[in-house]
Amino acid sequence: MGLQYRITGGSRVKAYSLGLYEKAMPSSLSWREKLKAAKDAGYDYVEISIDETEEKIGRLDMPGEERLDMIKAMYETGIPIRTMCVSALTKYSLGNDDPQYSERGMKILEKSIQLADDLGVRVVMIPGYDVYYQPSTLETKRRYLQNLKKGVEMAEKAGVILGLETMENEFMNTVEKAMKYVTLCGSNYLKVYPDIGNLTNAAVQYQSDVLEDLELGRGNITSMHLKETKPGKYREIPYGTGHVDFEAAIKKAWEMGIRRYVTEFWYKGSENWKEDLVFANTMMSEILDRQSEGACEAE
Repeated sequence: MGLQYRITGGSRVKAYSLGLYEKAMPSSLSWREKLKAAKDAGYDYVEISIDETEEKIGRLDMPGEERLDMIKAMYETGIPIRTMCVSALTKYSLGNDDPQYSERGMKILEKSIQLADDLGVRVVMIPGYDVYYQPSTLETKRRYLQNLKKGVEMAEKAGVILGLETMENEFMNTVEKAMKYVTLCGSNYLKVYPDIGNLTNAAVQYQSDVLEDLELGRGNITSMHLKETKPGKYREIPYGTGHVDFEAAIKKAWEMGIRRYVTEFWYKGSENWKEDLVFANTMMSEILDRQSEGACEAE
């Protein structure tokens, strides 16, 4: 049997999974509507957002009935929620000098892992920031590592993988820097979740090779954010207008055994947002299909 498909009950299943970042859709939609929109656009799963707004953080305290309703929505629409982006840990950073913020960050992380466990989410992505709204120091780095190790213990107990996202800051803007913390924690439940757009900007900044940086995470990369960027600009860059070489990055990631990807972009009020979902899915699926087809031909 080739790499591209495995046969289950006569149906063909793709060799990869392409997810959609929740914020690419209007926030006013219900979960059933979001899941259906993602499926209609051709996606395999959705990445749920727990950002620093109280509305999103409040999801962590939803009662069991609401969690069950989300699970039912996944089954009814035929598309799951499989990854979680906990960007709330930007404001409530694990290395923050103020206990009010770092302690709440730890509680957010604990509840995120619990919610992930309940919903069947496989990977909880946390941003690579020791701090964000204050200067990074040796002490904030030490506190970050100490709290990260506690978070890893929680993930181990729940059987949920934590993924460190490579960000735009000096603290963790490369796979190499993220791997330092993976090594220091020494757990099978802590991996790297690279953002190829952020990595591309870092490569320009450091005059380095983004593919060589990816290689440093071999065996420790759980998923990849497919985000467009421009030098010095990290958000809301339409696909095809930036400088990310998605073809080369995905080819390298595929060779490294990475099979889960998420298109990361934002809904900004466009009436054609559904078409935007289809465009992003088609663009990335065509690249991914070439990798899987090439693997089959090589057998």
